[in-house]
Amino acid sequence: MSMSLYIKHFFRVFNRKKVLSLCLLFAVSGVVILGCSSRSVPANSERPMKRTTFSFDQGSYPSDLDLFTKYKISPGDVLDIIYQIRRTKVESFPITLYHTVSVKFVNMSDLNETQKVMPNGEISLPYLGGVKVTGKTPQELSEELEERYSSILRDPEIYVKIPDFTARVEQLRNDLHTSARGLSKLVTVRPDGYATFPLIGEFMVARKTISRVNEIIQAEYQKILPGMQADLFLHEQSGSVIYMAGAVQNSGRYEISKPITVMQALALAGGGMPNAELRNVVVFRKHEKKRIARSLNLKNITSADKKSAFFYLKPDDLVYVPKTRISKLAQLMQQVSQVTMFNGWSYGLGETVDWIGPNREDNDN
Repeated sequence: MSMSLYIKHFFRVFNRKKVLSLCLLFAVSGVVILGCSSRSVPANSERPMKRTTFSFDQGSYPSDLDLFTKYKISPGDVLDIIYQIRRTKVESFPITLYHTVSVKFVNMSDLNETQKVMPNGEISLPYLGGVKVTGKTPQELSEELEERYSSILRDPEIYVKIPDFTARVEQLRNDLHTSARGLSKLVTVRPDGYATFPLIGEFMVARKTISRVNEIIQAEYQKILPGMQADLFLHEQSGSVIYMAGAVQNSGRYEISKPITVMQALALAGGGMPNAELRNVVVFRKHEKKRIARSLNLKNITSADKKSAFFYLKPDDLVYVPKTRISKLAQLMQQVSQVTMFNGWSYGLGETVDWIGPNREDNDN
């Protein structure tokens, strides 16, 4: 074989191998590209995303309208109570601290007494001293006094009257601010969750709905003043808030007016820091008497994987973005406690905390 023929043969074989190598390279590359694209939404196509939240709230939250299902009263809320007082005929009514009691003795007027009820619920009568009168009707008190005086006087005949039976109405009028809508009172919910209402005292209202608290106070007002109508409204909301902490650009409290996802909450906080571990974001939620923690993998949402879903937050949820992966509850609690104490938040992590999925990555987002 001549030198020229040998050289031609060499390049022919070389080119054939080169072509085969290039073909093999493109084939492998195609598999890789297809493999990557299978986890992404193709261009100009759509994929519906699932919605999820903690297991105990699934099915009821979030609503189809993306609204809070029920508003529950929070510390700092201002409640407006509007009163209407109607004249109602009642057979009897109990004596209260606001009343004046008149005791009349037939044929023994020198024993007659008219007294305001003392703070201990008593009035003072001849020969008997202090007599408990609150909670009794005038008729019941008359019968009791006749029985007690029967051992002291001969055939006592006693009548009890309440000359100022509208005393509670007048007291209520004095306690209330008169507005264009009628008698009303603004009540602020204290940090301990209690609110104090005129005449009936304080009640735990936090984490109850407006309608439920209205039922409670209406029943109490009916006991002391039949015919009174008390309507409760939310005058001013302290705000539905979530907490963002950890490796985010701007940690803090954020007010929300409707249900939002963890991804939206992360955007409110300016996004994660460069060292944020987005595969292990933890959400805390109050459930019954515990705080429940759940680990989420936020990186899956960017691929729109079929298993991924938008994870929705509720008011008072805490989202913690760590810098390193967390696998133990004690490690998590130590980090979160340091953050909440530094920010001066009263989040209630002293309660019992359970962790859903402590040693696995969740695909929910």
